[in-house]
Amino acid sequence: MKRILDFLLALTLLVPGCVLMLAVAAFIVLRDGRPAIFSQARIGLLDRPFLLYKFRSMSNAVGTDGQLLPDADRLTRWGKVLRASSLDELPQLWNVLRGDMSLVGPRPLPVKYLPRYSPEQRRRHLVRPGITGWAQVRGRNNLTWEQKFELDIWYVDHRSLALDLKILAMTAFKVIRRADVSQQGHATMPEFFGNEAPPSEPSHQQSVN
Repeated sequence: MKRILDFLLALTLLVPGCVLMLAVAAFIVLRDGRPAIFSQARIGLLDRPFLLYKFRSMSNAVGTDGQLLPDADRLTRWGKVLRASSLDELPQLWNVLRGDMSLVGPRPLPVKYLPRYSPEQRRRHLVRPGITGWAQVRGRNNLTWEQKFELDIWYVDHRSLALDLKILAMTAFKVIRRADVSQQGHATMPEFFGNEAPPSEPSHQQSVN
């Protein structure tokens, strides 16, 4: 039932949303150049990888060492607007139609994070990842990684249609308020290292929100 509702709702949103997405894509290309869409391998249901799509919110600027600049330096002015309004997430409706994602579920994270999870944290992959989720409406990027994963596991253990509808309603409220878009002191969300020691220099990548 959840999969059927995901497909129907995503299709309903995608058809009228195509005009908006074409406009956003055109604006990105005009302001920041190609490509308009950013894609990255993420972990989905039962640890299976898939390609996630978002509107690009960062440049590919590099430093003198040839490495990507920090997120704060690469996040474009238009990218900040996209992230604050959550318009950058619209292409993921295609992921929902394909069955890679659900409208509601734990946010899909990069493949390289997989070996860094504890066995308990890895249970977040027992359900399809979502465009929004319990952690997103309970603090989003103002939470620590540990807090996010605790909320993800809580959702896995308590998921229901009523809870999904509640999360969708809370998401709409969060989007209107533009709340919890980034973690304090960071342009996006710092990388998750699990039990590993973080490198001496920060790792820079497109947002994992």
